[in-house]
Amino acid sequence: MHIIFLIGGLLLILWGANALTDGAAAVAKRFRISDLVIGLTIVAFGTSAPELTVSVVSALKGSADLAVGNVLGSNLFNTLMIVGCTAAILPIKITQGTLKHEIPLTLLASVAFFICASDILINRAEADVISRSDGLLLLCFFAIFLGYTFAIARKETAKKEEDSSVKAMPHGKAALFIIGGLAGLIYGGQLFVDGASGIARSLGVSESIIALTLVAGGTSLPELATSVVAALKKKPEIAIGNVIGSNLFNIFFVLGCSATITPLNLQGIQVIDFYALIGSSILLYLFGMFFKKRTITRLEGIILIAGYIAYTLYLIYS
Repeated sequence: MHIIFLIGGLLLILWGANALTDGAAAVAKRFRISDLVIGLTIVAFGTSAPELTVSVVSALKGSADLAVGNVLGSNLFNTLMIVGCTAAILPIKITQGTLKHEIPLTLLASVAFFICASDILINRAEADVISRSDGLLLLCFFAIFLGYTFAIARKETAKKEEDSSVKAMPHGKAALFIIGGLAGLIYGGQLFVDGASGIARSLGVSESIIALTLVAGGTSLPELATSVVAALKKKPEIAIGNVIGSNLFNIFFVLGCSATITPLNLQGIQVIDFYALIGSSILLYLFGMFFKKRTITRLEGIILIAGYIAYTLYLIYS
């Protein structure tokens, strides 16, 4: 029954995110909001809606390890598995701007995440808690990142004419998509969290391990699908933008919202999990900077995949 809840909740979340994105984008387009702005806001939110839904619902239900483990595990899955699979299909060329700015920003976000969650290590506190003040600080970082993204986008759109890719739909249909999408996200999130918690209890493992593996992989399906399709269409560079945007959104916005709603008292998340997260960002930067410069090769992609498999095996056998 727990597996049915988990799968059913995930399907509802994915359907809800897609419906909400399509409906909101259609409404935005009717008000003559540019495709670029829609892509940077509504579509970006849509691909990270599963992580947001699961983490917020988990936080509200008192499952802090599920909320935090979902973000941490999703970012690891994005960096190691999604980039690795994409590069294994077709080598990824990285722009100079991405190597100098976006990837280091992802590393900075991972370090900020680690600092916020390390009260015992840093402050010698009795427990690790991501507080409301930590959450608000992360949301401030998200606002800065969003402003930076819009500034970059304005420069790019000044150079080329924009192509419309958002489908138009009647007002009633768009409203139905938005309402139905929100309902799917909320109800699906509740089912998914209940299923994940039930599986953890039945297997006798911690919620953090379920969150870092099963939940993280499930909520990262939109990013995985986007990146693999992009690679098959010989546009692997989209994968890097997709992964970086999702990782920053997860830490700054998803975690920020969850901690602002209710403080997250961590129990099962270990220091080594954060080391793995920070290490994956460093590895991505090194692969882009050295060896075959500004290109993640097939061999490097396989190494990233092997790294994720090794980390997962460590979680299972530890």
